[in-house]
Amino acid sequence: MEKAAHRRIAGLLGTLGALLALMLAGAGPAAAHATLESTDPHQNSVVATAPQAVTLTFSESVSLSSDSVRVLDPAGKAVDTGNPGHADGKADTARVGLNSGLANGTYTVAWRAVSEDSHPIGGAFTFSIGAPSDTSVSATALQGAKADGLVSALYGTGRTVAYAAFALLAGVAAFVLICWPEGATRRRMQRLLMTGWTALLASTVAVLMLRGPYERGSGIGKALDLSLVRATLDERIGTALAARLLLLAASGVFLSLLVGQLGQPARSAAQPGDAGTTGSPGSTGSGGSGGSAGDEEAEEAELRELEQRAAERPQREARLGLGVAGLVLSIALAATWVGADHASVGIQVWLSLPLGMLHLIAMALWLGGLAALLVALREGVGAQVVDRFSKVAFGSVAVLAATGVYQSWRGLGSWGALTGTEYGRLLLVKTGCVAVMLGAAWFSRTWLARLRAAPAEAAEVERAAVPEPVGVAAAHSEDPLRQAQLARQQAARESAGRERGLTPTRAGLRRSVLVEALVAVAVLVVTTMLTNSPPGRVASEVKAGAVAPAAGPAAGSAAGGVPAPQTEPGRTVELKLPYDTKGRTPNAKGTATVTLNPARTGPNEVHLALTGADGQPVDVPEVQLAFTLPDRDLGPLPVALTPEGTGRWSGTAQLPLAGTWVVSVQIRSSDIDQTTPTQQFKIG
Repeated sequence: MEKAAHRRIAGLLGTLGALLALMLAGAGPAAAHATLESTDPHQNSVVATAPQAVTLTFSESVSLSSDSVRVLDPAGKAVDTGNPGHADGKADTARVGLNSGLANGTYTVAWRAVSEDSHPIGGAFTFSIGAPSDTSVSATALQGAKADGLVSALYGTGRTVAYAAFALLAGVAAFVLICWPEGATRRRMQRLLMTGWTALLASTVAVLMLRGPYERGSGIGKALDLSLVRATLDERIGTALAARLLLLAASGVFLSLLVGQLGQPARSAAQPGDAGTTGSPGSTGSGGSGGSAGDEEAEEAELRELEQRAAERPQREARLGLGVAGLVLSIALAATWVGADHASVGIQVWLSLPLGMLHLIAMALWLGGLAALLVALREGVGAQVVDRFSKVAFGSVAVLAATGVYQSWRGLGSWGALTGTEYGRLLLVKTGCVAVMLGAAWFSRTWLARLRAAPAEAAEVERAAVPEPVGVAAAHSEDPLRQAQLARQQAARESAGRERGLTPTRAGLRRSVLVEALVAVAVLVVTTMLTNSPPGRVASEVKAGAVAPAAGPAAGSAAGGVPAPQTEPGRTVELKLPYDTKGRTPNAKGTATVTLNPARTGPNEVHLALTGADGQPVDVPEVQLAFTLPDRDLGPLPVALTPEGTGRWSGTAQLPLAGTWVVSVQIRSSDIDQTTPTQQFKIG
């Protein structure tokens, strides 16, 4: 039977290794979160004749759907031919054809795609045929550039549950193997393992079904659309989810082996009737002196120790094999996250992938182990088990700190992104939650030290955990009512025994561990939000309007004689944006003044002026101006600026919709000092 179990473990290891190799093989280098680099026609440009197609070029490969690129005329009617594809087979482009006979006016292009790190991206821009015009594009028409609220909430919940379930499954299994093998025989611990496995299976299926509607901005009704599921399976994240389902099947086998092998009672080292055999060497002596009796006792003790080791050897071998299998399984499951997320693209992919998996496994050992420890304390474990987990948790925290620092550096890119981007702010929240957990862990170690210092108290807890009331067996009665009464009394005695065993030291330990576990839930929620947010490096570029227009639009405007926007007296809006790049040059601090006229939908004449702290005009090496309409998920729409003197620029801004816009001015005062002040204003 033992050999058969070893063969099953070996087969499980081989399967897990193959699945892990399959997952890692698909992870290649790329840039985290694709950004739109250029468009044809150019953003905000005016072309003399209607183009045959609209082409978008991204910073990395993107996946497209049937409605990834839509073109709307000034009345909000779709004028594209649908079914966009990659231009000339280039995976980093998107092209959609246009209907013939398009009239003059301003057209809005709304696009949505999936970047190589499996995150949906989207935006919009405008171009004009003949001359700019007003446009009545509605929010409904641009809804496809933003995920449905219910779908987004359910998708995020599914990802959070998946993280928590992985931590529970891997952490509890590790706790049983490393800290408390006897826990495999306890019903509560077995339920904890099955809860983790079931929750991870259900959340994986839910994420797979919701991924299609989440990418395309459609409603919850599309979750059962098999064509969307098939399209998801063709993407990197779909491959990861499918691999996770296969790994969960393997983990089911692992759990059955874990409970089956460690759940067997240990064989006794000395069977009844063996006393005569072990004492036979003494019967051959002559006289039975005290010295020979002592030798006999020593030989018997040594023999019993050897027999005890022999009896425990099968379980030790089973724990070793299961430990290796569990480690490979955990690495493979972790790869299904990092292989389709931020770690799989960007800089140093060769290092970020293994460190990302190590980060997830350390998180599972700590957080999942906390849940197992709560159950173990309820079962009445001694200080030795808690001490083992304390050492495991300390090592996990050290690994989390080291890998977390690297991931933060890789994702942020600058100190400014720590407070200037959503990714950075979420990272600060996560760091605060982890600090609270470490504080609770410090209290746990204090309670553990007190428990170690009172072994009699710990022994009393273990005895009180399984009380043996006297006289219950002798009070057997054939009367069903009496039997029910005795059963209630038995349950009351057991409950009272557990409460008596919950000494102040043990109660304090359980409270501190419970606080750690509750804060861990918040950590998992913030972690899910982090993985759904663009890294700080990319967010900073997008926020500052990194998609700069090419020189073509400005030249084209001049050559084509495109009429400038008509200004109207009394319709000028002036916005003052104080800025401070934290540099030491005279131009590092001052005020950016943006004026718009006529401050309505359509083309607007824009003037930008920079003044220093003394109120005098200052020049800077680089300045960029962009407009965003957050409520409609429109923008950023950059403005091509023309210098007009020291600290003066002008340009034309196309603002196609009414609403609360945000103007952002990226100002770089030196090679390393820059800032991006923003301000809201209303149009219409």
